[in-house]
Amino acid sequence: MRNVVIIGSGPAGLTAAIYAARANLNPLVIEGGAPNLPGGQLMITSDVENFPGFAHGIMGPELMDQMRQQAARVGAEFWTENVTDVDFTDRPFHIKTDGDREVYAKTAIVTTGASAKWLGLPSETALYGKGVSACATCDGFFFRNREVIVVGGGDTALEEANYLARMASKVTLIHRRESLRGSHIMQKRALDNPKIEIAWNSVVTEIHDPKEGKVTGVTLHNLKTDEDSFLATDGLFIAIGHHPNTKLFEGKLTMDPQGYIITTSGRPLTSVPGVFAAGDVQDTIYKQAVTAAGSGCMAAIEAERFLEEEDSHG
Repeated sequence: MRNVVIIGSGPAGLTAAIYAARANLNPLVIEGGAPNLPGGQLMITSDVENFPGFAHGIMGPELMDQMRQQAARVGAEFWTENVTDVDFTDRPFHIKTDGDREVYAKTAIVTTGASAKWLGLPSETALYGKGVSACATCDGFFFRNREVIVVGGGDTALEEANYLARMASKVTLIHRRESLRGSHIMQKRALDNPKIEIAWNSVVTEIHDPKEGKVTGVTLHNLKTDEDSFLATDGLFIAIGHHPNTKLFEGKLTMDPQGYIITTSGRPLTSVPGVFAAGDVQDTIYKQAVTAAGSGCMAAIEAERFLEEEDSHG
C-alpha cells in the first residue's frame, strides 16, 4: 500500500515526486520502460534554454536526469516499467505493470504526457534534433536568420510559423489542402506576414540529408499536379498536433474528445477523487516543461491535502 503512486515521469511526474517525497509520503514513480522513454519529451530534445535556473541552457536528457536524481535523493522510489492496467473504481486504487508487479495506492498522480504526431519518415527519425523539431518555442532560437519549413495547417502550425517568423529569414508553411484549418485570427496573422509563404496541396515525402547529419532540404510532392520538387531549408518543424498518452485511462477518467484528461480549472483534480493529473496529459494550451513542472507541484500538494483530510476524518 502506497500513499502516492505517480504514473509517468517527465517534468510533471518528477516534480510531483520531489514534493511528495519531501512531504514524507514515500512516493513510488512508475516511470515507464521500453519501448517508452522515461523522462518524457525532453529526452529527445537537445538544448533547453527556456527552463529557469540554467543561465547557459541545459540538454534535455541532462535536465531530466538531474530532476530524477533530485527526486531519488529526497526519497522517491522508481520502477522502470510500464503501467498496463489501473482500477480507479474503489480506493485503494489498484495498479498493475508489465513487470508483473501490482501496487495499491491511496492516491494516484497521472503524468503520462503527450507525444508529438510525426510524418513517419525514416529520414525524419534520423534527423530528429538535427534540424527536425516538433517545438518552435523550444528550438526556434537556433534558426535565427535562416530559412525554415513548418508542416501543418491548424492552429499549432500557424502559431509555430508566426513565432518562427520573428527569428527566421523565411518560413514556408506546407499544407496538404488548399485552405487552412486554423482559427480565423491565426490565419490572418500568417497570411499577412511577409516572411511566411505557403505551399498549398503539398506533402513532404523525404527529408534531406541524413548522410550529412543535418537538414538541407525536403522533397515536396504536389497532390494536385503529382509533381515532386526540392525545397532547400535549414530546419523542419512538424506541427500536425500532439496526442495525449491516455489510452490506459479510457473509460476510467473523464477526457475531452482529443483524449486529454479533464481537470478542474486551475487545479489538477480529475473526475475521480484521489486521482490527480499534471503536465501535458491535461494541458491543451501551454505544453512547456516549466508549466508541466508547476502542475506536478500542484498535484503533489493536492494529494498531500487529500490524505491529511482523510486522516483527520479517519
